[in-house]
Amino acid sequence: MKKTVRQVSGGVAAKNGNSHVALRSKTRAFLGTAATTGAFRGFAVKDFCTAYAVTQETFTRLTGFSPRAVAHWVQGRRPSSSTQRRLTEMKRLFESLEKLVARDAIGPWMKESNPAFDGSTPLQVIERGETDRIWRMIYELQSGEPG
Repeated sequence: MKKTVRQVSGGVAAKNGNSHVALRSKTRAFLGTAATTGAFRGFAVKDFCTAYAVTQETFTRLTGFSPRAVAHWVQGRRPSSSTQRRLTEMKRLFESLEKLVARDAIGPWMKESNPAFDGSTPLQVIERGETDRIWRMIYELQSGEPG
């Protein structure tokens, strides 16, 4: 069953029947498999970017690391353990967003201005260190509680 995306209170939501459980397990399998180029501890930068329709430049902005560091990870170098923790947090955010919208819609959504963020894009919100605003939006959409 395909997910359908709709605008909800300045955010997005998805209707996907009972298939969300299957999608979560597929996502875990995808992100938990040490794949091809750029793989470290189950996280493949290149595969992540492809799956979520995120460019390497956007990935660089999302993580806050230098383009050179990201290029090294794509080539297979391992980041430090503290960097891996930060990347895991970003991965968790994307996994949570995927419960609401189609995986390939997340990258484009990151670059669209959003009234829920006072006209900022989700990418800008993350760059400002305000990721908690996105987590709050996810919670409100999942729980049905108004903000």
